[in-house]
Amino acid sequence: MGCLHEGHLSLIQRARKLAGAKGTVVISIFVNKIQFGPSEDYGNYPRNLKRDTALCREHGADIVFAPSDAAIYPEAHSTFVVESHLGKRMEGASRPTHFRGVTTVVAKLFNLVQPDAAVFGAKDWQQAAVIRQMTSDLNFPVRIVVAPTVRERDGLALSSRNRYLSAAERKQATVLYDTIRAARAVVKNATTPLPSAVLRRKLIRLAGNQCLAKLDYIEFFDPKTLAPAKHVGRGTHLALAVFFGSTRLIDNGRL
Repeated sequence: MGCLHEGHLSLIQRARKLAGAKGTVVISIFVNKIQFGPSEDYGNYPRNLKRDTALCREHGADIVFAPSDAAIYPEAHSTFVVESHLGKRMEGASRPTHFRGVTTVVAKLFNLVQPDAAVFGAKDWQQAAVIRQMTSDLNFPVRIVVAPTVRERDGLALSSRNRYLSAAERKQATVLYDTIRAARAVVKNATTPLPSAVLRRKLIRLAGNQCLAKLDYIEFFDPKTLAPAKHVGRGTHLALAVFFGSTRLIDNGRL
């Protein structure tokens, strides 16, 4: 959605490796209004297309596809794409219309651009799973590639929304990655799988140590199917969402 950072640029670099020197790398930049809820930050979402275009050029993109709202959603638009299983929990529960907006715009972008492969970031793990499912179900001839999350030195996952944080909130925002690391340490030292409810309670207490953080959810699941995990062991995936004021951050990691 623009406001590019090093995480986005790493996706461009991954796309270039996939395409090769003679291939074409297309970057879509579009703040997709239908994936925002009525009280979310669509109007205030940071936009700087001139800067973003320059960064795309510097990092090897061939085409920047930045359509207008009217081009993607003309006045008579009334068709939406809905994935009805993987998107129900976690982000889907907290943001009920979010994935309908994501799958609709990605389906439209795939039809318009006709890519051989599409690269997404692992920070939005559930989103990538939903898109992969949609791509398979609707027989898009597109390979979905998920590239690693890029982090700040203190572990905070890069996000365009990080710029909303105050200095105090930014300091405490490392609680997301600290929670993942704490869960990894517990799993590493456990001799048998742990009940997910027990580990969740421990992590909720950890998140509660940061006075500015308001936990939205902590979930454990199978990384491929997103099925909830009743017990947590090596290979289980963790995802969480935390509010700092009106800013909502997400992260995830394999345990």
